[in-house]
Amino acid sequence: MKALAIHGKEDIRWEDREVPVPGDGEVRLRVNYVGICGSDLHYYFHGANGEYTIREPLTPGHELSGIVDLDPSGRLAPGTPVTVHPARYGPSVDGLEDLPHLRPGGDYFGSAAADPHRQGGASEFLIVEDHMVRVLPASLPLERAALAEPLAVAIHAVSLAGDVAGTRVLVIGAGPIGLLVAAAAVHAGAAVVGASDVRAEPLDRAQSLGATEVFLVGRDTIEDESFDVVFECSGVGVALTQAVRAARRAGTIVQVGMLPNAEIGVNLAPVLAKELTIRGAFRFSTEIDDAVRMLAESDALDSVISHVVPASDAVQAFELARDSSASAKVLLSL
Repeated sequence: MKALAIHGKEDIRWEDREVPVPGDGEVRLRVNYVGICGSDLHYYFHGANGEYTIREPLTPGHELSGIVDLDPSGRLAPGTPVTVHPARYGPSVDGLEDLPHLRPGGDYFGSAAADPHRQGGASEFLIVEDHMVRVLPASLPLERAALAEPLAVAIHAVSLAGDVAGTRVLVIGAGPIGLLVAAAAVHAGAAVVGASDVRAEPLDRAQSLGATEVFLVGRDTIEDESFDVVFECSGVGVALTQAVRAARRAGTIVQVGMLPNAEIGVNLAPVLAKELTIRGAFRFSTEIDDAVRMLAESDALDSVISHVVPASDAVQAFELARDSSASAKVLLSL
Protein backbone atom coordinates (compact mmCIF):
# COMPACT_ATOMS: atom_id res chain seq x y z
CA MET A 1 0.00 0.00 0.00
CA LYS A 2 0.96 3.69 -0.21
CA ALA A 3 1.08 6.31 2.54
CA LEU A 4 2.22 9.91 2.85
CA ALA A 5 5.01 10.73 5.29
CA ILE A 6 6.39 14.13 6.27
CA HIS A 7 10.10 13.70 7.02
CA GLY A 8 10.79 17.36 7.78
CA LYS A 9 10.28 20.88 6.49
CA GLU A 10 8.92 20.71 2.91
CA ASP A 11 9.82 17.02 2.67
CA ILE A 12 6.77 14.84 2.08
CA ARG A 13 6.94 11.44 0.40
CA TRP A 14 4.46 8.98 -1.11
CA GLU A 15 5.90 5.79 0.33
CA ASP A 16 5.38 2.06 0.12
CA ARG A 17 4.22 0.40 3.33
CA GLU A 18 3.07 -3.03 4.44
CA VAL A 19 -0.69 -3.46 4.65
CA PRO A 20 -1.46 -3.41 8.40
CA VAL A 21 -3.32 -6.24 10.11
CA PRO A 22 -6.05 -5.36 12.65
CA GLY A 23 -5.99 -6.92 16.09
CA ASP A 24 -8.72 -7.40 18.69
CA GLY A 25 -10.94 -4.34 18.94
CA GLU A 26 -9.54 -2.87 15.74
CA VAL A 27 -10.88 -2.25 12.23
CA ARG A 28 -8.98 -1.79 8.98
CA LEU A 29 -10.28 0.97 6.75
CA ARG A 30 -9.70 1.71 3.10
CA VAL A 31 -9.28 5.50 3.22
CA ASN A 32 -10.82 7.49 0.38
CA TYR A 33 -10.41 11.15 1.37
CA VAL A 34 -8.27 13.10 3.84
CA GLY A 35 -8.63 16.83 4.46
CA ILE A 36 -5.57 19.06 4.80
CA CYS A 37 -5.80 20.95 8.09
CA GLY A 38 -3.85 23.94 9.38
CA SER A 39 -1.77 21.67 11.62
CA ASP A 40 -0.83 19.56 8.58
CA LEU A 41 0.32 22.74 6.82
CA HIS A 42 2.52 23.66 9.77
CA TYR A 43 4.09 20.21 9.90
CA TYR A 44 4.85 20.30 6.18
CA PHE A 45 5.99 23.89 5.71
CA HIS A 46 7.76 24.34 9.07
CA GLY A 47 8.54 20.82 10.27
CA ALA A 48 6.63 21.64 13.45
CA ASN A 49 3.19 22.63 14.70
CA GLY A 50 3.62 25.05 17.57
CA GLU A 51 5.84 23.36 20.13
CA TYR A 52 5.55 19.93 18.49
CA THR A 53 8.45 19.16 16.16
CA ILE A 54 8.64 16.22 13.76
CA ARG A 55 11.18 13.76 15.16
CA GLU A 56 10.31 10.81 12.92
CA PRO A 57 8.38 10.43 9.63
CA LEU A 58 4.81 11.54 10.28
CA THR A 59 1.76 10.52 8.26
CA PRO A 60 -0.55 13.55 8.39
CA GLY A 61 -4.31 13.67 8.42
CA HIS A 62 -7.11 13.54 10.98
CA GLU A 63 -10.04 14.53 8.73
CA LEU A 64 -10.95 11.41 6.82
CA SER A 65 -13.58 9.21 5.28
CA GLY A 66 -13.49 5.76 3.75
CA ILE A 67 -14.97 2.30 3.89
CA VAL A 68 -14.49 -0.69 6.15
CA ASP A 69 -11.99 -3.14 4.65
CA LEU A 70 -11.77 -5.70 7.46
CA ASP A 71 -13.46 -5.98 10.83
CA PRO A 72 -12.32 -9.15 12.61
CA SER A 73 -15.30 -8.94 14.98
CA GLY A 74 -17.73 -9.11 12.06
CA ARG A 75 -19.71 -6.15 13.42
CA LEU A 76 -19.03 -3.95 10.39
CA ALA A 77 -19.41 -5.38 6.90
CA PRO A 78 -16.77 -4.71 4.26
CA GLY A 79 -17.71 -1.64 2.24
CA THR A 80 -19.52 0.12 5.11
CA PRO A 81 -18.94 3.90 4.66
CA VAL A 82 -17.40 5.54 7.73
CA THR A 83 -15.60 8.48 9.21
CA VAL A 84 -13.43 8.43 12.32
CA HIS A 85 -13.27 10.26 15.64
CA PRO A 86 -9.49 10.86 15.66
CA ALA A 87 -8.93 11.20 19.41
CA ARG A 88 -7.86 8.76 22.09
CA TYR A 89 -8.45 10.27 25.51
CA GLY A 90 -6.16 10.24 28.50
CA PRO A 91 -7.07 8.69 31.86
CA SER A 92 -10.04 10.06 33.77
CA VAL A 93 -9.43 13.25 35.76
CA ASP A 94 -11.62 14.65 38.51
CA GLY A 95 -13.59 17.61 37.20
CA LEU A 96 -13.20 16.59 33.54
CA GLU A 97 -15.66 13.69 33.49
CA ASP A 98 -17.76 15.41 30.81
CA LEU A 99 -14.77 16.92 29.01
CA PRO A 100 -12.67 13.93 27.95
CA HIS A 101 -11.00 15.91 25.14
CA LEU A 102 -9.31 18.08 27.79
CA ARG A 103 -7.73 15.22 29.73
CA PRO A 104 -3.93 15.13 29.55
CA GLY A 105 -2.25 12.07 28.12
CA GLY A 106 -4.44 11.46 25.09
CA ASP A 107 -3.43 11.61 21.44
CA TYR A 108 -4.79 12.54 18.02
CA PHE A 109 -4.30 11.24 14.51
CA GLY A 110 -1.49 12.92 12.59
CA SER A 111 0.17 14.54 15.61
CA ALA A 112 3.81 14.86 16.61
CA ALA A 113 2.84 15.72 20.19
CA ALA A 114 3.46 12.13 21.31
CA ASP A 115 6.72 10.22 21.08
CA PRO A 116 6.47 8.03 19.07
CA HIS A 117 4.18 10.15 16.94
CA ARG A 118 0.53 9.30 16.46
CA GLN A 119 0.35 8.51 12.75
CA GLY A 120 -2.49 9.99 10.71
CA GLY A 121 -4.96 8.94 8.07
CA ALA A 122 -3.22 9.81 4.76
CA SER A 123 -2.67 6.14 4.04
CA GLU A 124 -4.49 3.80 1.69
CA PHE A 125 -5.22 1.42 4.58
CA LEU A 126 -5.58 2.50 8.19
CA ILE A 127 -6.04 0.65 11.47
CA VAL A 128 -8.38 2.32 13.98
CA GLU A 129 -9.88 1.21 17.25
CA ASP A 130 -13.48 0.15 16.73
CA HIS A 131 -14.91 2.78 19.13
CA MET A 132 -13.48 5.52 16.88
CA VAL A 133 -15.54 4.46 13.86
CA ARG A 134 -18.69 6.36 12.92
CA VAL A 135 -20.93 4.70 10.32
CA LEU A 136 -22.23 7.19 7.75
CA PRO A 137 -25.86 7.59 6.66
CA ALA A 138 -26.57 6.46 3.11
CA SER A 139 -27.34 10.08 2.14
CA LEU A 140 -23.83 11.30 3.00
CA PRO A 141 -21.20 11.04 0.22
CA LEU A 142 -17.68 10.11 1.28
CA GLU A 143 -16.23 13.33 -0.10
CA ARG A 144 -18.49 15.52 2.04
CA ALA A 145 -18.03 13.19 5.02
CA ALA A 146 -14.35 14.19 5.16
CA LEU A 147 -15.63 17.46 6.66
CA ALA A 148 -17.01 15.71 9.75
CA GLU A 149 -13.96 16.34 11.96
CA PRO A 150 -13.50 20.07 11.21
CA LEU A 151 -17.26 20.61 11.36
CA ALA A 152 -17.26 18.96 14.80
CA VAL A 153 -14.61 21.49 15.86
CA ALA A 154 -16.89 24.28 14.61
CA ILE A 155 -20.01 22.92 16.30
CA HIS A 156 -18.10 22.58 19.57
CA ALA A 157 -16.86 26.16 19.31
CA VAL A 158 -20.38 27.47 18.73
CA SER A 159 -21.69 25.47 21.69
CA LEU A 160 -19.13 27.13 23.96
CA ALA A 161 -20.78 30.48 23.27
CA GLY A 162 -24.07 29.25 24.71
CA ASP A 163 -27.37 29.73 22.91
CA VAL A 164 -26.63 31.85 19.84
CA ALA A 165 -30.20 31.74 18.51
CA GLY A 166 -31.34 35.25 17.60
CA THR A 167 -27.92 36.80 18.23
CA ARG A 168 -25.47 38.76 16.07
CA VAL A 169 -22.38 36.65 15.44
CA LEU A 170 -19.06 37.66 13.89
CA VAL A 171 -16.52 35.18 12.53
CA ILE A 172 -13.02 36.62 12.13
CA GLY A 173 -11.03 34.59 9.59
CA ALA A 174 -13.00 32.90 6.80
CA GLY A 175 -10.66 30.00 6.15
CA PRO A 176 -12.06 26.46 6.26
CA ILE A 177 -12.68 26.45 10.02
CA GLY A 178 -14.12 29.95 9.94
CA LEU A 179 -16.47 28.93 7.13
CA LEU A 180 -17.64 25.91 9.11
CA VAL A 181 -18.10 28.02 12.27
CA ALA A 182 -20.23 30.42 10.22
CA ALA A 183 -22.30 27.50 8.91
CA ALA A 184 -22.66 26.05 12.42
CA ALA A 185 -23.79 29.44 13.77
CA VAL A 186 -26.39 29.73 10.99
CA HIS A 187 -27.54 26.19 11.78
CA ALA A 188 -27.82 27.11 15.48
CA GLY A 189 -30.18 29.97 14.66
CA ALA A 190 -28.01 33.10 14.78
CA ALA A 191 -29.99 36.07 13.49
CA VAL A 192 -26.98 37.63 11.76
CA VAL A 193 -23.65 36.06 10.88
CA GLY A 194 -20.86 38.39 9.84
CA ALA A 195 -17.48 37.36 8.44
CA SER A 196 -14.17 39.20 8.31
CA ASP A 197 -11.04 38.32 6.36
CA VAL A 198 -7.98 39.89 4.75
CA ARG A 199 -8.97 38.48 1.34
CA ALA A 200 -12.13 38.85 -0.71
CA GLU A 201 -12.38 35.26 -1.95
CA PRO A 202 -13.00 33.67 1.49
CA LEU A 203 -15.70 36.26 2.13
CA ASP A 204 -17.50 35.21 -1.05
CA ARG A 205 -17.46 31.64 0.24
CA ALA A 206 -18.79 32.79 3.63
CA GLN A 207 -21.74 34.49 1.95
CA SER A 208 -22.58 31.27 0.12
CA LEU A 209 -22.88 29.61 3.55
CA GLY A 210 -25.21 32.22 5.02
CA ALA A 211 -23.02 35.13 6.13
CA THR A 212 -25.04 38.32 5.58
CA GLU A 213 -22.42 40.89 6.55
CA VAL A 214 -18.83 40.74 5.29
CA PHE A 215 -15.85 42.89 6.19
CA LEU A 216 -12.67 43.06 4.12
CA VAL A 217 -9.77 44.06 6.36
CA GLY A 218 -8.32 47.37 5.18
CA ARG A 219 -11.52 48.35 3.36
CA ASP A 220 -14.43 47.90 5.75
CA THR A 221 -14.83 48.96 9.37
CA ILE A 222 -16.40 46.79 12.04
CA GLU A 223 -18.16 49.03 14.52
CA ASP A 224 -17.19 48.63 18.16
CA GLU A 225 -19.66 46.71 20.31
CA SER A 226 -21.67 45.57 17.27
CA PHE A 227 -21.77 41.79 17.84
CA ASP A 228 -23.05 39.61 20.68
CA VAL A 229 -20.64 36.75 19.99
CA VAL A 230 -17.30 36.81 18.17
CA PHE A 231 -15.44 33.71 16.99
CA GLU A 232 -11.76 34.42 16.34
CA CYS A 233 -10.70 31.83 13.76
CA SER A 234 -7.53 33.30 12.25
CA GLY A 235 -5.09 32.68 15.11
CA VAL A 236 -3.59 36.16 14.68
CA GLY A 237 -3.06 38.37 17.73
CA VAL A 238 -4.34 41.57 16.12
CA ALA A 239 -7.57 39.72 15.26
CA LEU A 240 -8.15 38.98 18.94
CA THR A 241 -7.80 42.71 19.61
CA GLN A 242 -10.43 43.30 16.91
CA ALA A 243 -12.68 40.69 18.53
CA VAL A 244 -12.49 42.52 21.86
CA ARG A 245 -13.49 45.76 20.16
CA ALA A 246 -16.32 44.20 18.14
CA ALA A 247 -17.94 42.37 21.07
CA ARG A 248 -20.78 44.12 22.83
CA ARG A 249 -20.77 44.68 26.58
CA ALA A 250 -21.25 41.39 28.46
CA GLY A 251 -20.61 39.61 25.17
CA THR A 252 -18.61 36.47 24.45
CA ILE A 253 -15.47 35.78 22.45
CA VAL A 254 -14.50 32.23 21.52
CA GLN A 255 -10.87 31.78 20.47
CA VAL A 256 -10.91 29.05 17.82
CA GLY A 257 -7.79 29.84 15.79
CA MET A 258 -4.52 28.41 17.14
CA LEU A 259 -2.52 31.29 18.54
CA PRO A 260 1.28 31.10 18.33
CA ASN A 261 3.09 29.61 21.32
CA ALA A 262 4.76 32.95 22.03
CA GLU A 263 4.29 36.33 23.68
CA ILE A 264 2.06 38.36 21.36
CA GLY A 265 0.70 41.89 21.43
CA VAL A 266 -3.03 41.91 22.23
CA ASN A 267 -5.02 44.81 23.66
CA LEU A 268 -7.36 43.31 26.25
CA ALA A 269 -8.09 46.56 28.11
CA PRO A 270 -11.76 46.74 26.99
CA VAL A 271 -12.40 43.29 28.50
CA LEU A 272 -12.77 44.86 31.95
CA ALA A 273 -15.23 47.64 31.25
CA LYS A 274 -17.27 45.39 28.99
CA GLU A 275 -17.12 42.38 31.33
CA LEU A 276 -16.44 40.15 28.35
CA THR A 277 -16.16 36.39 28.50
CA ILE A 278 -13.26 34.94 26.51
CA ARG A 279 -13.25 31.17 26.02
CA GLY A 280 -10.78 28.90 24.35
CA ALA A 281 -12.01 26.13 22.03
CA PHE A 282 -10.04 22.90 21.74
CA ARG A 283 -11.10 20.18 19.33
CA PHE A 284 -14.37 18.53 20.45
CA SER A 285 -15.86 15.70 22.47
CA THR A 286 -18.93 13.99 20.97
CA GLU A 287 -19.82 16.64 18.40
CA ILE A 288 -18.61 14.54 15.47
CA ASP A 289 -21.96 12.72 15.69
CA ASP A 290 -23.77 16.06 15.34
CA ALA A 291 -21.49 16.91 12.42
CA VAL A 292 -22.34 13.68 10.60
CA ARG A 293 -26.05 14.38 11.00
CA MET A 294 -25.67 17.98 9.80
CA LEU A 295 -23.65 16.91 6.76
CA ALA A 296 -26.24 14.28 5.87
CA GLU A 297 -29.08 16.81 5.98
CA SER A 298 -27.87 19.05 3.17
CA ASP A 299 -25.29 19.46 0.42
CA ALA A 300 -24.76 23.15 1.30
CA LEU A 301 -21.37 22.47 2.86
CA ASP A 302 -20.04 20.97 -0.37
CA SER A 303 -18.93 24.51 -1.24
CA VAL A 304 -16.34 24.38 1.57
CA ILE A 305 -14.45 21.76 -0.46
CA SER A 306 -12.67 23.67 -3.21
CA HIS A 307 -10.24 21.04 -4.51
CA VAL A 308 -9.68 17.28 -4.50
CA VAL A 309 -6.08 16.33 -5.33
CA PRO A 310 -4.52 12.85 -5.59
CA ALA A 311 -2.35 12.08 -2.57
CA SER A 312 0.52 11.30 -4.94
CA ASP A 313 0.47 15.04 -5.79
CA ALA A 314 0.73 16.07 -2.13
CA VAL A 315 3.24 18.88 -2.73
CA GLN A 316 0.81 20.58 -5.11
CA ALA A 317 -2.06 19.98 -2.68
CA PHE A 318 -0.23 21.54 0.26
CA GLU A 319 0.83 24.57 -1.79
CA LEU A 320 -2.78 25.02 -2.87
CA ALA A 321 -4.14 24.57 0.66
CA ARG A 322 -2.06 27.40 2.11
CA ASP A 323 -3.28 29.89 -0.54
CA SER A 324 -6.58 31.13 0.88
CA SER A 325 -7.30 33.14 -2.25
CA ALA A 326 -7.19 30.01 -4.39
CA SER A 327 -8.67 27.42 -2.05
CA ALA A 328 -10.87 26.60 0.91
CA LYS A 329 -10.73 22.99 2.09
CA VAL A 330 -8.39 20.82 0.00
CA LEU A 331 -8.94 17.07 0.12
CA LEU A 332 -6.43 14.37 -0.72
CA SER A 333 -7.89 11.41 -2.59
CA LEU A 334 -6.33 8.02 -1.93
